[in-house]
Amino acid sequence: MSEPEFARPVRIDTLGGAARPIAIEAEEGERAALARRFGLLAIETLTATAELSRDGDAILATGNLKAAVVQACVASGAPVPARIDEPFALRFVPQADDKAEPEIELEEADLDVVPYEGGAIDLGEAVAQTLALALDPFPRAPDADAVLREAGVIGEDEAGPFSALKALRDKL
Repeated sequence: MSEPEFARPVRIDTLGGAARPIAIEAEEGERAALARRFGLLAIETLTATAELSRDGDAILATGNLKAAVVQACVASGAPVPARIDEPFALRFVPQADDKAEPEIELEEADLDVVPYEGGAIDLGEAVAQTLALALDPFPRAPDADAVLREAGVIGEDEAGPFSALKALRDKL
């Protein structure tokens, strides 16, 4: 596996009993690499603040990420700038053995569990993944509907059986 674009390892043995504040910021090259990875036109800024604390072998990270990104409109490809301000609460746990485990149902609280190996967690990669989940999956530029109409794509209100009935009503 290759090195993550935004690696910010935090050694577990540096964490005591009290919460430790930490702030991270992606540099220009890291932002460009993450933009390529996530299919973005650009990541202009990416910062995060967190408090890390120990809970036995687990490491708890609560904080907030802020980013300014530029996505491509799904209809026209035009740049769509967006600001992301996303809180996160992650629980880093030791990587489980590769033994075959029975399939289990995940609870909502289990969704933010991040496995780690060795003596460090990677807060940067966790923040990058949180950013990816916070992105708009279907960004649309303000002129997207006009671009689609110009290309001959009809809208939802113009499709289906009721649009055919409406067309007949308009002829009467």
